[in-house]
Amino acid sequence: MVKANKVVVFMKGVPEEPRCGFSNAVIKILEFHGLKPDVYSAHNVLDNEELRQDIKTFSDWPTIPQVYFNGEFIGGCDVLIKMHQNGELIEELKKIGIKSALLAAQEEKKE
Repeated sequence: MVKANKVVVFMKGVPEEPRCGFSNAVIKILEFHGLKPDVYSAHNVLDNEELRQDIKTFSDWPTIPQVYFNGEFIGGCDVLIKMHQNGELIEELKKIGIKSALLAAQEEKKE
């Protein structure tokens, strides 16, 4: 399941209607980088308690949301916010073949 797409998010709610502030923040960051729900897989853990517990065990991370790039656990909301703020998220997206909208905007400014 974590390898279903280049970017996989386990969250509370769905991208169109997050059910917690942390899940909402993760989705907003992805959108800020130009990722739309058709580009990544999102799984609502509120619909499946077993999935909710299993993903926490799998990642050894106690909270939701959880973000995976190419099947590798990246972190939760706090980690994604930090990566976004320090520019690391642009580089990590590039490594998995996704060009951040922020990178495209930076390149346009240089021209």
